[in-house]
Amino acid sequence: MIQEQAREFTMREVLPVANKLDPEKGDIPMSLREKMAEMGYFGILIDEEYGGLGLGVFEYCLVTEELARGWMSVASLIARANNLPGMEKLSKEQKKELMPRVARGEWLGAFALSEPNAGSDVANISCRARRVSDGDGDGWVIHGNKYWCTFADGADYLVVIARTSPPQPDKKHKGLSAFMIPKNRGELPAGVQGAPIPKIGYFGWKTWELSFDEFRVPTDALLGEEGEGFYLATQGLEKARAHTAARAIGLARGALEDAMAYANEREQFGSPIGQFQAIRFKLAQMATEIEAARQLNYHVCTQIDNGGRCDLEASMAKLFATEMAERVTTEGLQIHGGAGYTTLHAAERYWRDARLTKIFEGTSEIQLRIISDRLLGK
Repeated sequence: MIQEQAREFTMREVLPVANKLDPEKGDIPMSLREKMAEMGYFGILIDEEYGGLGLGVFEYCLVTEELARGWMSVASLIARANNLPGMEKLSKEQKKELMPRVARGEWLGAFALSEPNAGSDVANISCRARRVSDGDGDGWVIHGNKYWCTFADGADYLVVIARTSPPQPDKKHKGLSAFMIPKNRGELPAGVQGAPIPKIGYFGWKTWELSFDEFRVPTDALLGEEGEGFYLATQGLEKARAHTAARAIGLARGALEDAMAYANEREQFGSPIGQFQAIRFKLAQMATEIEAARQLNYHVCTQIDNGGRCDLEASMAKLFATEMAERVTTEGLQIHGGAGYTTLHAAERYWRDARLTKIFEGTSEIQLRIISDRLLGK
């Protein structure tokens, strides 16, 4: 029922918006966000006591795949409530106040982790935060740059990872801390400068480069323990990678379904191209790879929900699904021929967005590193 409901919602509400706004590089409209909130999609993983649905990662990924079939950016938006790092570090009082708003889609976040010189190498973060105590009271001053912060303007708060003590030679990941910075929706925090990064896809929202120039935050902006920000940033990676795999699967399914429809409509040499063996075999291969990725990800989701460790399997699912999505969306575009190379069809959108899934939440190369380290030792 959850899957069917999400599928119907996507085809009715998400896909028409994506087809209109993605070619224009327009933002996800607030009206769609409100409809998603009514469906409970921002509270899938949030406990019922806070107004969420109290469901598992399996259901989260079911919904994600369906939303991504319409527009990957919409499937990504629900992670701004369900699995943003730092929520687990809130106090009981903060959770009582904020989590119901999160579940209603009224308190969504953006994550400022990467930097111009720190992507996969999180330990190389150079943005700094230092303690201050002066006439303005106690607090922290943040100085440095962040990169790849998607939704920095539309979010209600930022989670910023900054270095609060020098790295140790054998423990470079130590000394990072996390800060929560509330802000007005639709703008950057007062005193933070930024510029949107030009992208080839992942439209529907903007991705930002941010500059913190002696930006001051209060003492209680610190999330969790000082110096433990690396662990906060990497907590929940299994969920995040399953979520990314589901997004990739949704994109690939969109490519397959559109290619099947086009193959039945497009005629060449007196017949629909779907009657030609070359096209039929492409579609068969696409469908098989999608199902293989889906079943692997279902296995990972089930392990997570059962409380088992599955960092190896989550990396495998993320790697396989995202590499699959690039292949399948490429074939989907190829089946469309010249029409696929226009923005008149969604084939090119699935292709562009699929390419990104191999990069974020840990590149394919990082997944291979994790998998090989687990198999062979570091």
